[in-house]
Amino acid sequence: MISSRPDRSSIKPRLVASDVDGTLIDPDEHVSARTRAVVQALVADGVTFVLATGRPPRWIPPIVDGLGFAPLAVCGNGAVIYDSGTDRVLSAHSLDVDTLTWVAELATDILPGCGLAAERVGATAHDAATPQFVSSPGYEHAWLNPDNTETSLIDVLAAPAIKLLIRLSTATSESMRAALVPIVGDRADITYSTNNGLIEVSAPGVTKAAGLAMLAERLSTHPDDIMAFGDMPNDISMLKMAGHGVAMKNAHPQALAAADEITASNSEDGVARVLERWWS
Repeated sequence: MISSRPDRSSIKPRLVASDVDGTLIDPDEHVSARTRAVVQALVADGVTFVLATGRPPRWIPPIVDGLGFAPLAVCGNGAVIYDSGTDRVLSAHSLDVDTLTWVAELATDILPGCGLAAERVGATAHDAATPQFVSSPGYEHAWLNPDNTETSLIDVLAAPAIKLLIRLSTATSESMRAALVPIVGDRADITYSTNNGLIEVSAPGVTKAAGLAMLAERLSTHPDDIMAFGDMPNDISMLKMAGHGVAMKNAHPQALAAADEITASNSEDGVARVLERWWS
């Protein structure tokens, strides 16, 4: 055990929230048969299972396919509550255009050479009326198979966005965040889900913990009854908020320090190993 909080590792949770990348899915981005089976067992037992991810709603369908059912999801690091079963965005908290522009100007000044992109959300995961992911010319992606629309920087900043992505491949995400946070202050929330030169800026107060708390309130579930799994700095607030926070063995040191328990890595079915205490 890492924290001094009461040990709830043997208490069956009423709600289980899991990060996706680096946590629920393996390095090949698959939900293992073992994980699928235990998650389906807990749902059959009446326990709520929720995804809590930096992914936008349009990237949830492969996880739904892997799990074999459609859970509620906290997307965009807490900015969006998404019902994958009905393909409806239930709520969204966006950065306004003035803040987007202000942060973008700061970033280009403090992190010269960085690229900018914006995640937006519509009424559904694939709302054709809303360009979902727009990037400035030459934006260098941090993942394979991007689904962006390249446009001018003016257009990137022209509409509210659930996330502003700032990319600088020659830096670490940690150093980028450290450079901007003292200046941005509480006007926006800055986090990262990879240390590969990508930081994610959200509206003030938007975190996975805030999104999960909103969803838990809808479900009349107390935070003490939540078990949460994660691996990166964008998971820390959620790990601390939940009654029992579990970090993966492969987690970032800051996430490991924030957790109540450390489980096996995502390549070793770490999530399933914990949940099998009650559903095996």
